[in-house]
Amino acid sequence: MSPRPEEAAMRREVVKRIETVIKDLWPTADVQIFGSFSTGLYLPTSDIDLVVFGKWERPPLQLLEQALRKHNVAEPYSIKVLDKATVPIIKLTDQETEVKVDISFNVETGVKAARFIKEYMKKYSLLPYLILVLKQFLLQRDLNEVFTGGISSYSLILMAISFLQLHPRIDARRADENLGMLLIEFFELYGRNFNYLKTGIRIKNGGAYIAKEEIMKVMTNGYRPSMLCIEDPLLPGNDVGRSSYGAMQVKQVFDYAYIVLSHAVSPLARSYPNRDSESTLGRIIKVTQEVIDYRAWIKKKWGSKINLSPELDNRLKIRDQIAPCNGEQNNNRDSESSYNQRLTLSLASTQQLSSGSSASSVSSLSGSDIQHTGMKFSMKGTHNQGNSYSPVNSGGMRQPVGNRGHHQYNRNIWRRKKHRDSLPISLSR
Repeated sequence: MSPRPEEAAMRREVVKRIETVIKDLWPTADVQIFGSFSTGLYLPTSDIDLVVFGKWERPPLQLLEQALRKHNVAEPYSIKVLDKATVPIIKLTDQETEVKVDISFNVETGVKAARFIKEYMKKYSLLPYLILVLKQFLLQRDLNEVFTGGISSYSLILMAISFLQLHPRIDARRADENLGMLLIEFFELYGRNFNYLKTGIRIKNGGAYIAKEEIMKVMTNGYRPSMLCIEDPLLPGNDVGRSSYGAMQVKQVFDYAYIVLSHAVSPLARSYPNRDSESTLGRIIKVTQEVIDYRAWIKKKWGSKINLSPELDNRLKIRDQIAPCNGEQNNNRDSESSYNQRLTLSLASTQQLSSGSSASSVSSLSGSDIQHTGMKFSMKGTHNQGNSYSPVNSGGMRQPVGNRGHHQYNRNIWRRKKHRDSLPISLSR
């Protein structure tokens, strides 16, 4: 589900429309992008996060809301002013594209976090691939937002960074490391081995697992470490996972994914009745036809607008270029870049895996953007940490209660008006 150039072009147009309204109100205001659009780690369903910097005693939320309504930028009933939130924001849905946008004022933490994430994306070239797959995995289970009981993208990224920092195999951080193996190990660590009751995650100073008693000593305002305790590397005393009240549901679906993928690459998989019709990764990740149609509509409408200026290009790329993702049929595959193929997580055929040799990829997931590449997969050990506070915990094989919404997107789905003839029929429902 890596971003396509035309999807970036579409989102830049959304930002430009909103920025024009803001500049009309306050010519000296500075509008900045942060979040997943800034880092390039966004899915087709992801919001755009904007922050407006200026000189106000209080965030002028109502004034901007009125201006957005006047210029018909947003769907009439989509604009919401959340002035009582911890971080006051305006939420809206773009009129033309149905992309959701969050606008805040004078909040620097989001911009700093985006900068921080980009630095680690340079350090760990495998990080973007893991994050995009994990975000899709949580999205379809309604566990990708804190207010639905899931975890935030920032928490997920910090968990992935810690996973790579503390991985016992040095080669796990190499650019050519097997992504399928890393994905299974990630699920194993956070699905069954990590001790959520006693251990917190620290990213700074090379990364470590820390006893929650130690973390509590530096926490402010009388807070105690949460179940998913992650030290904020940018704000001392802040627990990033504090609001993730459904962290144990996330743990359960990670455990579920570990069980499913481990069985899928075991020697027993040769006898599975659906082994030839479904890819290994397709057992835990699905992409709906509605999403495929939406991406096809974006490609058709914005495909001619993908020439980026160098400045914008650098802001929006994951690495050297934003690779297109194949959501259509085989006739589009010739145009896909080789870089995009690195996103594919190829899981081994069971016979080669059991013998320890390199494995060929399995068949691609029908209707998905996660495809066959022929990347190697070999078991290279488990993810056991050598720290003073072991993350090991006893994990049972329970079917997760959070494994819901496997074929739906709920809050992240696109609903378009029936009178819009230019939109895909499947998106007008």
